[in-house]
Amino acid sequence: MHAKIISYVRIFIELGKVRITLFVAVSTAFGYLVKSSSLNIDIWISTIGVFLLASGSSALNHFQERKTDALMERTKLRPIPSGKISGEEALIFSLILIIAGLLILLIVVNVIAFVLGLTALFWYNSFYTPLKRKFALAVVPGSLIGAIPPVIGFAAAGGNPLDPEILAVAAFFFIWQIPHFWLLVLIYGQEYEEAGFPSLSRIFNSAQLSRITFIWILALSFNSVLMPLFNVAKNPISWILLFALGIIQVIFSIGLLKDNVDKALYMKSFFYINIFILAVVFVISIDKLLLTEF
Repeated sequence: MHAKIISYVRIFIELGKVRITLFVAVSTAFGYLVKSSSLNIDIWISTIGVFLLASGSSALNHFQERKTDALMERTKLRPIPSGKISGEEALIFSLILIIAGLLILLIVVNVIAFVLGLTALFWYNSFYTPLKRKFALAVVPGSLIGAIPPVIGFAAAGGNPLDPEILAVAAFFFIWQIPHFWLLVLIYGQEYEEAGFPSLSRIFNSAQLSRITFIWILALSFNSVLMPLFNVAKNPISWILLFALGIIQVIFSIGLLKDNVDKALYMKSFFYINIFILAVVFVISIDKLLLTEF
């Protein structure tokens, strides 16, 4: 019985894509911190609400893509295609989490956070998920999803979602998702094609897509350098660190401009870009919590 419970917990963790949704939760807390510069109970409530909503949305995505997941080596062992759980059970699980997350945002946080959460849910499951089956560039409009959680956190702290400060942060998360996804295409492009997804690898060769990805990384680095101009970071030490991180990220990505890039370099670049966004979040968080008064 104990082993069965553990097995179901693991299945639900995978359905909720917890490694991804934890980052979504972190970006929500980050948005709250950008506005409030403090840690309190409200930051945890809004973060938990978004975490539940994002986990439910991810589980719903598992249900929506159960057939194509079965066609890809990378995804065929996911809970539904592998038979660990039925599609109906996954759907019920997703709806419970979605409702719980939305209720927390509506009742405990505020209406703006609820509307933003509902928008993210709709954009991911009703717009982006079907669009990426038809349009190779779907990730560009789809990246709006990742830009919303920090705005939810900012709104939960009483901020205006149209404040230039949080829009600069949202732009950072928006831009990051595009090279992040295209690096995955460069690594797993063949599998996407075999599953019937329109892939950029059919439009561009690897060298071309690699260079386009570098341009987006350059834009991401430039965004991090400019964020102090929008009062996202106020201490000169933070400005220097953000500038240094942007330069380092560009240097680490220069290899993408080569004519022949192997999969190992794509995987390293994927790792570097994820570390980069965490480093930027860390620097700005420290600025808000410890350096604002200096």
